Amino acid sequence: MPELPEVETTRRGIEPYLSGKCLVEFKVREPRLRWPIETGIAQRIEGQRVEGVGRRGKYLLVEFLEGALLIHLGMSGSIRVLPEFQDPGKHDHVDLVMEDGTILRYCDPRRFGAMVWSGYPLENHKLLASLGPEPLDSRFNVEYLYQRTRKRQVPIKTLIMDSKVVVGVGNIYANESLFLAGIDPRRHSGRISRKRMDRLVENIKQVLDAAIKQGGTTLKDFVGGDGRPGYFKQQLRVYGRSGEPCTACKSPLQEIKIGQRSTVFCTRCQR
Repeated sequence: MPELPEVETTRRGIEPYLSGKCLVEFKVREPRLRWPIETGIAQRIEGQRVEGVGRRGKYLLVEFLEGALLIHLGMSGSIRVLPEFQDPGKHDHVDLVMEDGTILRYCDPRRFGAMVWSGYPLENHKLLASLGPEPLDSRFNVEYLYQRTRKRQVPIKTLIMDSKVVVGVGNIYANESLFLAGIDPRRHSGRISRKRMDRLVENIKQVLDAAIKQGGTTLKDFVGGDGRPGYFKQQLRVYGRSGEPCTACKSPLQEIKIGQRSTVFCTRCQR
């Protein structure tokens, strides 16, 4: 599933082709995504100028004067930039056609993504209202996370993947951040000291920032807005490396399930 760095990479890739330009056609070939695309969206946005392209968690926000189109890439969605019309493929479900002829084409083989309209303020929309702070925002700091973890028995990996606590720390980046912070992913959140929590916050920010700069992580289906894959996978220290030697101590990395998600860690380096 595309995680925050992949979504931010896509946002940065498509923003120059949308912002300040008029959308002339919202072409829906297949409305049956995670939730059916409302028929009234085209009437709202066709002929309107795109004011900006934002992101909240894993949602892309294509902003117009009276509201925004919320786009979620789901399990396998991607957005490609086409300089001119090309015949759509089987899984090319939606086109955003701009005034200069550029097409933003949404492809989603599994159709688990979404396109939803929201009026302003966007933070009141039901999909966004309960989201925690952005991990790269100053509001996500050691004081915030330390207070959110007190008296919590939930494993720390589960907690930092909870979008109500902090958005966008998906499975890949939770594994990587906990390794760099030297924290066992099974450890109860409330038993982690403030000093170690400070290190975790710092590593979450560093890992996500590095992944964004590298263009996200290519696993199976993800490509950025320009059609190119991300390259952060080359830097993964634990995720997907079960049984391989730890990059720090050379001990074999262990793999377990936490919350039904694959969790790889070093039993010597992470405590």
